[in-house]
Amino acid sequence: MAPNQVNAQVDTSVGVDLTTSYLGLTLRTPLVASAGPLSQSVESVKRLEDAGVGAVVMYSLFEEQVRYDQEQRVRVVEAHANSFAEALSYFPTEPSTANSETSQYLDLLEKCAKSLEIPLIASLNGTRLGNWTETARSLQDAGASAIELNTYLLPGDFTLSGAQIEQRHLDLLAAVKSVVSIPVSIKLSPYFSNFGAFATRLDLAGADGLVLFNRFLQPDIDINRQEVVSGFELSNPEEGRLPRTWIAALNGRVSASLAASGGVEGYRDVVKGILAGADVVMTTSALVRHGASYAAELIKGLRSYLNREQLTLTAARGMLAVPKTASVTDYERSGYVSALEKAKRRYGV
Repeated sequence: MAPNQVNAQVDTSVGVDLTTSYLGLTLRTPLVASAGPLSQSVESVKRLEDAGVGAVVMYSLFEEQVRYDQEQRVRVVEAHANSFAEALSYFPTEPSTANSETSQYLDLLEKCAKSLEIPLIASLNGTRLGNWTETARSLQDAGASAIELNTYLLPGDFTLSGAQIEQRHLDLLAAVKSVVSIPVSIKLSPYFSNFGAFATRLDLAGADGLVLFNRFLQPDIDINRQEVVSGFELSNPEEGRLPRTWIAALNGRVSASLAASGGVEGYRDVVKGILAGADVVMTTSALVRHGASYAAELIKGLRSYLNREQLTLTAARGMLAVPKTASVTDYERSGYVSALEKAKRRYGV
């Protein structure tokens, strides 16, 4: 695009328009607060909205929690199976699971959805088929604008084939989409034998968005205490390279929205995600480190960059993605060879 054409689209007097489409939803900015600890109250979610994020993904409701609540509900009902209105020995009470994890999540979701003007996305986290996926309908009824299906799966069954694992993801997506009318994105790990092919299958299966990537928690070893040390660590900017690599490859090759998740610390990381082709860039770690108000700094930095480079958001998005006319394999291979040749010249003796 010629410079004069770019300038014609940018009104520097009012700043760059950051309006974004994600999952068919209209967002005021492409910065999304991803699932995490900052969405555990109406007040904290409101702070994220006030800071300018385009949408908020609530913390995850886990399959294990839903299954447990369902089992408890069955136990409560069975415990009252022999009660009747004319019982002589006690006054029967109505079975209740009001304090269950599921009901608390739905209650908070409903309160947050009513208090926000931006989209609120519910996070449903699980890996096995079952009627727990029907909870997606309740999330929709409580006011969720979309559902993010988080498939955190580390296959411990070594007899499962790659094809079976992929099919499980497809079945989960189909199960959730079958009970809701709102958009459904799926959050994935990068560890598939051919991630690009699998992403395309998910796209064809109706995924409204692909969130790249999930972070596997990797325990360490304390050699002095001789024990495994588990725990959660916030992401760092280096982790943003992998999702950007795949987003750059998928940009223009799938219909699903693309979300870059992980490795966002400063506004430059947001810009990189956009240039790679992400529809939105998600972050939690940076907001945990610096507070919800830090979202305003990230958005300000993105807008300043676009203004300085005389770019619209649309023009910047995917500017550095793999060209649609190029072979992704050849393009990435060429970059790999060039990088090693450069390393030989820089570090060789």
